[in-house]
Amino acid sequence: MDYRERFKNLRIDNDLTQADIGNICNVTYQAVAHWEAKRRDMPIDCVIKLCEFYNVSSDSILGVKLRS
Repeated sequence: MDYRERFKNLRIDNDLTQADIGNICNVTYQAVAHWEAKRRDMPIDCVIKLCEFYNVSSDSILGVKLRS
């Protein structure tokens, strides 16, 4: 699963709209729609804002598996 899909699932699970996410990231809902459709990458500052908003680690969003 791609990081954009993880953010989309978090948005849906939290009953938020693309416009709500756009407000958090200071972008339009159309930009959020492009991210979720994988037409564009999310800017790193928005990834950070959303990780803070949802209180999740960037590792979990990005799918990073650390070796023990």
